[in-house]
Amino acid sequence: MTQLTQLIVQGISTGAIYGLVALGLVLSYKATEVLNFAQGDIVMLSAFLGWGFIVGAGLPFWPGLVIVVAITAALSFLLEAKIMRRIVGRPQFAGVMLTIGIGFMIRGAVSMFFGPESRSYTTPWTGQSIQITGGVVAELNLVIIGAAMGVTALLYVFLRRTVLGVAVHATSQNQLAAYLCGVRVKRLNSIVWAISGAIAAWCGLLLAPITLVDLGLWFVMLKALAALVLGGFGSAPGAVIGGLLIGLLEQFAGVYLSDGVKDVTPYLVLIAVLMLYPRGILGESHGRRV
Repeated sequence: MTQLTQLIVQGISTGAIYGLVALGLVLSYKATEVLNFAQGDIVMLSAFLGWGFIVGAGLPFWPGLVIVVAITAALSFLLEAKIMRRIVGRPQFAGVMLTIGIGFMIRGAVSMFFGPESRSYTTPWTGQSIQITGGVVAELNLVIIGAAMGVTALLYVFLRRTVLGVAVHATSQNQLAAYLCGVRVKRLNSIVWAISGAIAAWCGLLLAPITLVDLGLWFVMLKALAALVLGGFGSAPGAVIGGLLIGLLEQFAGVYLSDGVKDVTPYLVLIAVLMLYPRGILGESHGRRV
């Protein structure tokens, strides 16, 4: 029971990160119909910025967190407004290649400015633990779970209960109709990308203390993509559920299966879902009668 409790909490906390990254992907995709492959690099960038402000500049954790979230949101806003907007009307493949190129540029800039070395920083919960059903669980894992629940709840309220959230729904369904109804579609798309960037910043700042502040953090994008496909492509609730399932599968595979299986588990799930159940758990069916 002790090991089971630890595995479940660790799996849920890691999966919550995957789910939030996937949720950011869903938001940007619904706004511009472009899958932002630079999202993982934005997560990595936020982790390095967090280290720079907390360790390099000596700021406390909370002010550093607020600054990093603001910077990352502004960067994502500008990426959509100044770069992605120029390829509107082009094939989706162009957007995919452009975001991949942006991701490589972010990775190279971080490597040149900060260096390739791994590093870490402390949080108010570093080294703290709590007992749950006889198992010792790190408080940071519980904080990550709580933060993921809070962000998800805020997004739900934003999308369902605010005028701007209703405009996001309208734009995702038909941009031309939303524009004719008075919605400033271009500005709204940039705002949605900024929200997606802020979510990525949260993920990077919470994930880095568990792993390390490292250039390899961008790989979280690939695991989030597996979560997105598992939950149902384009479904916000499905992205969260898929992330939690991927996190749990990873943890249990690392303990009960052979060495190395944990690292490939998300990609095995991705391949299996695409082959056997492409619509995912909460995805919509798009079949045609021929």
